[in-house]
Amino acid sequence: MSTAARRPAPWRLPPFVRASAVLHLAALAAVVVAPSLWPWALAAVVLNHVAITAIGLTPRSHWLGENITRLPAAAVARRQVALTIDDGPEPAVTPAVLDLLDAAGHKATFFCIAERVQAHPELARDIVARGHSIQNHTARHRHDFSFLGPRGYATEIERAQQMLEAVTGQRPRCFRAPAGLRNPFLAPVLHRLGLTLVSWTRRGFDTREGDASKVLARLTRGMAAGDILLLHDGNAARTAAGRPVVLEVLPPLLARLSAEGLRSVTLPEALRETQ
Repeated sequence: MSTAARRPAPWRLPPFVRASAVLHLAALAAVVVAPSLWPWALAAVVLNHVAITAIGLTPRSHWLGENITRLPAAAVARRQVALTIDDGPEPAVTPAVLDLLDAAGHKATFFCIAERVQAHPELARDIVARGHSIQNHTARHRHDFSFLGPRGYATEIERAQQMLEAVTGQRPRCFRAPAGLRNPFLAPVLHRLGLTLVSWTRRGFDTREGDASKVLARLTRGMAAGDILLLHDGNAARTAAGRPVVLEVLPPLLARLSAEGLRSVTLPEALRETQ
């Protein structure tokens, strides 16, 4: 196969982003042709930016570019779900998570912060050795991630790619933004780096909810094949007894999956289109 044949297709502006660009140009043209229209032009641009901000604050939105919120039909036919675990690795939590997954016979995808992987390389390698997947959750999990521009995104995400590959020997194919928040500059950077944005179908809010029963209910209400479930080993909330919520939620969650004939697999496996 030639190099040209392997080159990814050019990135295309999503329809909403394209429409936003046209609106900006039209507003500018209107002011040039009829300066008295500037209040209307300004109002249109401001409203558009409000819409862009609102969409960027909606983790499961597809309007700013590709965003996987459910597994493909082939994975549904295989009765698969994807359990994703964010913000680790965390030495006080992740080993117990791995033991619970092993005992239940399910696999997970760990969206890891690259600097934590670099700080705990043996733990990261153990995740992979046990048959799970490590994917890109940025280098530092910056709180201002959704405000970065193209250069900031490229630096943060590519650095994470290099760090994760250096430790695990595997180059991530999936990316999750911190808290799922982003802006229109993210999609072209992910495309250039060969990454696919993945959010979730349902989440337990287990970084702030200390009641394991409530977290479990959020994850299992209407749970079905094709779901992408979100939990956290890093930044996990604690129960009243001081135990990480994820460790209380996983046993009944994994048992429920097995009882319903569902199998949690890694995202690279789940995203295979063939049955």
